[in-house]
Amino acid sequence: MANARRLGEIVATALQLLDEGGIDAVSLRAVAERMGVRVHTVSWHVKTKARLLELMADAVMGRVPLDDLPPDPADRFAELVRRYRRALLGVRDGARLVSGTYPAQEHTLRTIDALVAALLECGLDERTAAWSTWTAVYFTLGLTQEEQGASAPVGDILGAAVRPDTHPALSHVLGHLTGVTFEERFEFGLDLILRPVRERAGRLGGQV
Repeated sequence: MANARRLGEIVATALQLLDEGGIDAVSLRAVAERMGVRVHTVSWHVKTKARLLELMADAVMGRVPLDDLPPDPADRFAELVRRYRRALLGVRDGARLVSGTYPAQEHTLRTIDALVAALLECGLDERTAAWSTWTAVYFTLGLTQEEQGASAPVGDILGAAVRPDTHPALSHVLGHLTGVTFEERFEFGLDLILRPVRERAGRLGGQV
């Protein structure tokens, strides 16, 4: 029990450092200094920085609430993905942290299990449910990482670089890439992922 408590303190301290200085500010030495202990005390519990980052990522996943979800499975999946995005946005460099780790830890497994379960309930076969969950997770991670790291709106960056003579296709659609919020882009992408899911559930007689 004491070991578990100390491990929790280490992860909580690392998350504080993350919020203060970003992921590059996190190290075993920095955690030890903040806690007022020796480095080997921290390394005894987490061994390596890679392991510490995994535990931090799982702690972020623990901020995805799994209660009070919609009864409809497609709506439940969508709400879980939205909550996942909010959890990532709630931590500095949250998407960068999670995308750089593969923690087979309890919070992560519970969240992914809930996502897959919702799609299976929609009537998707096992592979499609698993791979659609992958698609939603990596779409959310990528877009959120861009959102957290963007120094300027992507539309503004494109608008300054795109020229009709060399980028004719981009020039045609440029108006749809500027002045768009990350929230709008997220909801559009989530709808694209869910559309065939809803169609499948509809063919099976589900009300989605």
